[in-house]
Amino acid sequence: MHPKENDILKHIKDNPFISQTELAKKVGLTSSAVAAIVSELVKKEFIQGQAYVLNAEYPIVCVGAANVDRKFFVHDELLHGTSNPIQSAHSVGGVARNIGENLGRLGESVALITTRGDDGEWKTIHDSSSPFINLDFAEHIEGQSTGCYTALISHEGEMEYGFADMNIYDHLTPEVLIKQTYILKRAKCIVADLNTPKVSLDFLCAYAEKHNLNLVLIPVSGPKMNRMPDNLKPVDWIIVNRDETEAHFNIKINSDEELLEAASMWNDAGVSHVIVTNGVKSIAYSGKNGAGKVYSIIPSDKVVDVTGAGDSFSSAIVYGWLKGYSIDDIVKMAMMNSSKTIETEFTVRQDLTEKQLIKDMEEVK
Repeated sequence: MHPKENDILKHIKDNPFISQTELAKKVGLTSSAVAAIVSELVKKEFIQGQAYVLNAEYPIVCVGAANVDRKFFVHDELLHGTSNPIQSAHSVGGVARNIGENLGRLGESVALITTRGDDGEWKTIHDSSSPFINLDFAEHIEGQSTGCYTALISHEGEMEYGFADMNIYDHLTPEVLIKQTYILKRAKCIVADLNTPKVSLDFLCAYAEKHNLNLVLIPVSGPKMNRMPDNLKPVDWIIVNRDETEAHFNIKINSDEELLEAASMWNDAGVSHVIVTNGVKSIAYSGKNGAGKVYSIIPSDKVVDVTGAGDSFSSAIVYGWLKGYSIDDIVKMAMMNSSKTIETEFTVRQDLTEKQLIKDMEEVK
């Protein structure tokens, strides 16, 4: 072996859980150089794929978006065609990434499969997310920018314009996923958002069915409901809102009874467990076994920022289900995580732990 190959293999033997970023620091090479050497070690069969990264773990694998969210707040009335004084703020986002951080803070082992650029935005995402999520499976797309969403907010608090630079997720192809089948096959659950192309979601459904893997789908907007996979029988959970459900089935939902009926339509399409949310009004759960219930929302009078509310809700659903909680407790847990999140200025609440979430849930009567 080349001396550097031998050096890297020694570090892997010493610590099977070491990441490529840590390896790069230890051997004094760039991450891309380390990735190339690891690839050579795979070819020479010294290691099997990326097994060294999560050698004895069965992680939750999140697939989808990881981007930077920027907000520009206009101080006065917005004037077109001239310079406007603003105050700016940015945070890391992306549905899959947000869910991954929530689950990581809850003590779960989490890996993220996404597509990224090699730019400042990715560094921001990496620095913020890496304590909670294994990012070694993110695919660098040459010549593309990391996903970014920019909102221009008027002095009245309304969004005047939103700009979504999300083209990079078109590169989250089945070929990218096939490269990561080692970690997908070991997943105790795959959580995929609909920023992922339809052909890739179809692949994930087929892969989950073939290998008997838990699969959760998270829609992101009405227009992207056309990415919903053709075969929903392998899907264990869909967590969707009323508007997205109306768009998918071409229906209108005007009452809690209709919300529950709409949830059962997802069961008829093959999904085992369904939650349809209706803003601050209600939540409907429907199971393939015929169980169904409408829950009233737990209100909060201390709302600071609603960003991340849906992702915190979805992550608690996944967590509670994998831990074996009852449906009632899973929904309570999800509502409380969402409620506590919107009472902070953060997309993912900073005080989130397994112990804290259980304590929050127990507050619900």
